[in-house]
Amino acid sequence: MERRQEIEELVYRTCLALDDRDFKAFLDLCDDGFRYKVTAYSPEIRKEMVWLDHDKKGMETLFTQLPRHNSDHSPLTRHATVYTVKVDGTQAEVVSALQVFRTALDGGATEIYSVARLIDTVKLDGSAPKLAQRVVKMETRQLGFGSHVPF
Repeated sequence: MERRQEIEELVYRTCLALDDRDFKAFLDLCDDGFRYKVTAYSPEIRKEMVWLDHDKKGMETLFTQLPRHNSDHSPLTRHATVYTVKVDGTQAEVVSALQVFRTALDGGATEIYSVARLIDTVKLDGSAPKLAQRVVKMETRQLGFGSHVPF
């Protein structure tokens, strides 16, 4: 049970770091071989679309380039709920629900921005669990003029 709590806390810490736009803290929670992918199923073409696919270095570059993007700067708040944790030796497969809320800068109204499922692979062979892979399976496909900050 203690291992599950450590894994859940890792998932929640990744959300908090991204909410705070503390990208260094987010990357510090990730393994050196980290991979991040955002996908969505398109019923129109009956295929999975890949919206983003980066390794850890690619994520660092993305975070460094964020100030250069013309994007919505409204704060995003992530609410994750860990559903399942399946430990298999030195790694765990974690499935979580994710809701992302956006609070408008011009009035403070908050709305749901997106809904997704997080499929995480967590490495357990170090002193603390590390995120080895995150696949964000989006349900929401229309994000409008969006944020370039990952989910």
